[in-house]
Amino acid sequence: MPNKQIRNIASVIAYIEAHLTQKLNLDILAEAMHYSKYHLHRIFTDTVGLTIHDYIQRRRLSEAAKLLIFSEKSVLDIALLAGYESQQAFTDAFTRMYKLPPAKYRENEEFYPLQLRFEFEGNYRMLNEKKEVSYDICFAAEEDIPCWMELVKLVVDGFPNLQEEAYRQVLREKIKVKEALILKDEETAIGIMLFTSETGSIDFMACHPLYKKKGIPKAFLDKVLNELVTGKNLTITTYREGDKADTGQRQEIKKLGFAEAELLVEFGYPTQRFVLQKGGTKDGE
Repeated sequence: MPNKQIRNIASVIAYIEAHLTQKLNLDILAEAMHYSKYHLHRIFTDTVGLTIHDYIQRRRLSEAAKLLIFSEKSVLDIALLAGYESQQAFTDAFTRMYKLPPAKYRENEEFYPLQLRFEFEGNYRMLNEKKEVSYDICFAAEEDIPCWMELVKLVVDGFPNLQEEAYRQVLREKIKVKEALILKDEETAIGIMLFTSETGSIDFMACHPLYKKKGIPKAFLDKVLNELVTGKNLTITTYREGDKADTGQRQEIKKLGFAEAELLVEFGYPTQRFVLQKGGTKDGE
């Protein structure tokens, strides 16, 4: 992916963030940024991993959720700030994504984002490599926590109800027992995984959106299956079928060879377990 494209999308995101409470759509953005809307749609989706519509909606609902917890604004005022024409339209959209109506979410007094601002940090050297790169996936160390959390912020859309402080605590424990794996491009984390050796559970797996066509999730799974959790099936959980908050995670997990298993509720959120037989992963992308 050319660095120019990354810089261009960074400019688009800066514009979106500056106008988040105003009317925004693909036509408005294309005109403001002097792109054809078809070109803008393609390069934005290719770079960020979300459509412009989904990114804007998720960012607005995340900011609305923050206001519900940390401000005393009325639900109607928050709905209007989030770009909705009525409180009911906002309530419907919020409930589809957060699985709770705004008033109930406010009562729980726990904020978590659907989407944080997408930031581009690092040189992304591997993106410009012409030859195939050998991935040096290794155990994470304490000093990796800052770059690890930067990647978590980029991919938070795939992990409903992720509470950052609780997550950091789990990460530190996993680092101590060597159940945290990381892949870096210089100082940028581009792949991360938390797993449980005893059960074969993949507790968290994420790939940097810019590297999603580089086969990184498969490389992580192969390392775990062949070196760290031998002789066991791997399991992972993600969104249930039809969940409006799913931005493609179910499809990616299926591409890797995981099969659907039982329905669950985790931290109050409806999910589904997937199982990867110990025979290994599919090639995928």
